[in-house]
Amino acid sequence: MMRARAPSEGSGEPKLLRKGLEEEVYTGTLDGEVIGLSHRIAADLPGFATEPDARNVEYTTAPYRDYKVLVDRLMAKRCRLRRYLMDLDLYTLVPGSTLSLEESDEFRISNHDNLYYRFIAETYGTTVVTASTHINLGIEDSEELIRVYRVLRCEAAIWLALTASSPFLRGLPTGYHSTRWKVFPMTPPGVPFFRDHLHFVEWVESKLVNREMYNPRHLWLSVRPNGPASPRELSRLELRICDRISQPKVIAAMVGLAEARIWQALEEPGVDPLDGRTDQELQELARRNEVAAAESSLEAPFVDWRTGTEHVMRDWIAAFLEQVRPVARAHGFEEVLEAVTTILDQGNLAQRWLAQHATGMTPREILAEAIQELTAIDREYDPACPAPS
Repeated sequence: MMRARAPSEGSGEPKLLRKGLEEEVYTGTLDGEVIGLSHRIAADLPGFATEPDARNVEYTTAPYRDYKVLVDRLMAKRCRLRRYLMDLDLYTLVPGSTLSLEESDEFRISNHDNLYYRFIAETYGTTVVTASTHINLGIEDSEELIRVYRVLRCEAAIWLALTASSPFLRGLPTGYHSTRWKVFPMTPPGVPFFRDHLHFVEWVESKLVNREMYNPRHLWLSVRPNGPASPRELSRLELRICDRISQPKVIAAMVGLAEARIWQALEEPGVDPLDGRTDQELQELARRNEVAAAESSLEAPFVDWRTGTEHVMRDWIAAFLEQVRPVARAHGFEEVLEAVTTILDQGNLAQRWLAQHATGMTPREILAEAIQELTAIDREYDPACPAPS
């Protein structure tokens, strides 16, 4: 489904991967209360799906090479959802990636007949009731896909640091910029930096036999190999670590940053974190970086897997951006990366919200203001996007 075939030699066209997006978003009121509507939305709107808890809904795009087409397709669905919510009862999309104002730990299951949903509710509770943006990038060769998985997993904290948008829980700051990634259960524990495709197949199938995984989708980590019949048929990497990304320009930038790094790795076959480090060392390094990014995002310490040296995340991302920029330029999508510089200069959404909180604004006031601002951004991208009057 997500196979990345380069244009034929001599075509003169830049090589682009196929890319798809999955967006999970909360629905609710204009003052930030999250309301469980996904079962109604999925029943009424083709192309929208329930999540285990009814308070967020998911929609996806097909894979596209072109960035504008990709974001246009996602925004068309987002605007269709906005129109449905407004017509329903002046409901809207609630930003953030955690249930920022919710006081209850009650899991509000969207479909009691779905055995997987019941398993999730009973096993994990509301720790999984989060909102995020998943980025899928097609790679045809399964062995190369596994190698690039190793690279991106070492560096996945970069995308969390740039997109952190969940500093509140129970109406208070938590001390984390991405509370979502702090509380979300990494499952199963101890996922390897797989040596090759066969290692991935054998490991997943053993977990299924031992019932440590409910199904092949029950592999929750920052980035995972995926495909039409995982684990045996792989076609894409799924970057799962991002908090929910509200702004269309930032969505394109995060996809572009990932595609540039993938092309860089594909074009340099010697790039491999397993050269010189053990699997256990890489697991510890990746987890350390992710925990640090969840806590303080752009101000977090980041350990470079290549050298073992520690950097401030903001500085490391700035250098990383310049390293991948020539690759993006060669493949024809350098311009989408500009939003990365804006985030480095102005902060991510969590940092901006915490700055507002420091002036005396409550999380409810911050969310209400963000709802208006992000609705306006969606309307700027697509004037057909409705806004509650």
